[in-house]
Amino acid sequence: MKTSELRARFLDYFAHRGHRVVASSSVVGPADDPTVMWTNAGMVQFKDLFLGKEKRDYTRAASSQKCLRAGGKHNDLDQVGFTARHHTFFEMLGNFSFGDYFKADAIRFAWELVTGPVEQGFLGLDPSRLWVTVFEGAEGIPADTEAEEMWAAAGVPRDRIMRFGKKDNFWQMGDTGPCGPCSEMHYDRGPQFPGDDLPNGEGDRVMEIWNLVFMQYERDAKGVLTPLPRPSIDTGMGLERVASILQGVDSNYEIDLFRPIFDAIWKRAKVDAGQRAETSNRTASQVIADHIRAATFMIFDGVVPSNEGRGYVLRKIIRRALRFGRKLGIEGRFFADLAPSVFVAMGDAYPELEGELNRIMKVLSREEGQFSLTLTTGLKQLESLDVSGGSIPGAEIFKLYDTFGFPVDLVEDWCRERGLVCDLEGFNDELRQQKAKSRAAMKVHDIRLGGDLGALADLRATVFQGYEATEGMGKILALFDAENRRVRELTGKGSVVLDHTPFYAQGGGQVGDTGLLKAEGATAEVTDCTAPAPRRHLHHVNVTGRPLREGETVLASVDAERRARIKAHHTATHLLHAALREVLGTHVKQAGSVVDADRLRFDFSHYAPLEPDQVAEIERLVNEQTLRAFRTTSQMMPIEDALAAGAMALFGEKYGDTVRVMTVPGFSRELCGGTHVDNTGEIGLVKIVSEGAVAAGVRRIEAVAGAAALHRLQEDEHVLQALARQANAPRENLGNVLHAKEARIQQLEKELKEARLKAAGSGGASEQVEEAGGRTLVTMAVEGIDGNALREMMDQVRTRHRSAVIALASKLAEDKLALLVSVSLDLQGGADAGALLKLMAPHVDGRGGGKKELAQGGGANPAGIPKAFEALRAALK
Repeated sequence: MKTSELRARFLDYFAHRGHRVVASSSVVGPADDPTVMWTNAGMVQFKDLFLGKEKRDYTRAASSQKCLRAGGKHNDLDQVGFTARHHTFFEMLGNFSFGDYFKADAIRFAWELVTGPVEQGFLGLDPSRLWVTVFEGAEGIPADTEAEEMWAAAGVPRDRIMRFGKKDNFWQMGDTGPCGPCSEMHYDRGPQFPGDDLPNGEGDRVMEIWNLVFMQYERDAKGVLTPLPRPSIDTGMGLERVASILQGVDSNYEIDLFRPIFDAIWKRAKVDAGQRAETSNRTASQVIADHIRAATFMIFDGVVPSNEGRGYVLRKIIRRALRFGRKLGIEGRFFADLAPSVFVAMGDAYPELEGELNRIMKVLSREEGQFSLTLTTGLKQLESLDVSGGSIPGAEIFKLYDTFGFPVDLVEDWCRERGLVCDLEGFNDELRQQKAKSRAAMKVHDIRLGGDLGALADLRATVFQGYEATEGMGKILALFDAENRRVRELTGKGSVVLDHTPFYAQGGGQVGDTGLLKAEGATAEVTDCTAPAPRRHLHHVNVTGRPLREGETVLASVDAERRARIKAHHTATHLLHAALREVLGTHVKQAGSVVDADRLRFDFSHYAPLEPDQVAEIERLVNEQTLRAFRTTSQMMPIEDALAAGAMALFGEKYGDTVRVMTVPGFSRELCGGTHVDNTGEIGLVKIVSEGAVAAGVRRIEAVAGAAALHRLQEDEHVLQALARQANAPRENLGNVLHAKEARIQQLEKELKEARLKAAGSGGASEQVEEAGGRTLVTMAVEGIDGNALREMMDQVRTRHRSAVIALASKLAEDKLALLVSVSLDLQGGADAGALLKLMAPHVDGRGGGKKELAQGGGANPAGIPKAFEALRAALK
């Protein structure tokens, strides 16, 4: 039975029994559940249903869920490839009841589906090879005798039902919350497999295939269990495991689902067919096959390689696969080319993969290219180490990591394969020492706290009043001169610390405020505001009039018009971030920003240039929010609550236990300490002015808002009007007119080249024929003919001069020319085209070369063409 048929039979069985077949959710864990990095089981997408937080229009469901176990609580990555059943990516078949049916129906469904006849749509497994386990009771929780009786009633012989403890047969969602006993179905694969002949024993002989969880209790903080009023069912059957049984193969990797992937791998691997089953080759190919499935679906669901979080897991998976590719002798890039085989294998169940293959392959190819040099250099260094002592010291691992950028997990794999000890404890010691040295060096060289600025830490924190006002009174706590020396009085340039201020200090990408500090008889222009120490605002000033004095009170006034423009750009940045995620995908994350009065700059993670229609849609979404004039809100809350509510943390920011959450209702929610508009209508228009790359996997958008956007549009309008006047056409036809003119220019250029070639073909006046050293020499200087056209001209000249040395020179620009030299076959004993061209090249500031019969080159001095021809004559005489 094919895997696709197994999947279909499972879903059809439950659909006919009143279950809603629900599509698989993303392999990425739910955005509103920070406790789950990946979807590691079928129940994850139904978690809120089980907890009673969500209601749907069905009470029973079935699914084939894409699952990933590669990081976090469930992490099978290190075992993948080395065993017959471990995967990072797999599919989990499951049926679920949300307070509808319970144990009796779940057990009856499971036994009927697994053992019923194949011709009636069931799976047809031999009942005599199946075992069932139930909970034996523990810690005051009674044995699940109810399930035991129900299994027997369904047709399971009593001697095939076994009891086990909490480790194997009790499930709980967490330390508190829903929990309950579970029943597992196990299949005896036969004595040909090593291991015990009973469930939960050693070896691969008896394999678990299906787990039925009976959620019947609620556990409180004291550990007390209370029966749930609406008990539920959550089951999980491993698709690949059951397929291996139905297809009679020894390993999950031998099922039909993997064959197209292995075919693609072996086409690239330099391993003879007879050696593919050898342990190291089999292991390497299984790692690659598993990892290309995982990487393909991770990228499809929006993950991109990075150095943190989910992106780091993806990067580890890709790089691990690349290393095992080297073990199979695969040269050059290969991993991205395997992605189409995943679609071949799984496209029937996931047809949406096809439309994303190009994007997936680009992401994989880029990551593969970045890592190939690191892998080559690191492996060479690793293999040169002295391992006669049976281990790799931590210092050597750290050197590989720190100097060569070689991942530690690949060192672990390398050691495991060779039975070597990997001194991770020593590595961690080295890493800690390096971090301590780095921190000390930063402290010594932190120029922000140069001079007497270290005293900032001893001052009380500045109270920022700028969210509510642009003006307020503040007491001078400290003064520093232009050299950062602390002074009692300040004239000229220096800096001021106030106890209260409305001035925003540069941070989070937003520039600092400017404005004035005023006291009787003294004025200080504030040119910037920074915070070199946390919550200590340093006002950079130029004092005129009498000196400012420590301890006196000043009126602090922010440039309100400038602040308004900054606020507009900052809120526009949040809107832009949300729009990018909506148009491009949730893999988009901020990678840096600059917000000032005249523009915004936003860097974000993305793998490819944006298409013009994508830029237009992003711009439309942002301006839709400004036109709707939504009132923004800000709220202080614990950071855990903010993240749980879906607020996004931004690049480069350091957050405390309590954070400020800025919200544009229904569109954007981010952690941000910057200043923002009270209403999106205050932003006015937002205009994107550029988009481009700044680093591998990082793009940059620049935009303007409000008055700056109006100025930009007016400039664009001026340019359009000027072009329309020049083209003598209405602006709406400008594109067509310019396109027609470009086509006409290209046609005229083509006709000009053809005319020149025709003139050359008839032996135009520029063709000079003479005798040199007993040979016929033909030289010709033309203009505007290059590349293939010049070669075509040479062919025409050679038809008229069968035995000759021919030299063509074409002026392409004031500082550019092309050269072509030909020597007929009968003259090659005494003349070499390549050597002749090299004699000519210095006279035109050029270079070139070729074979005896034909050579080509170019130069930067067309005025030297006559001298080049003269050098050719001299060489032939």
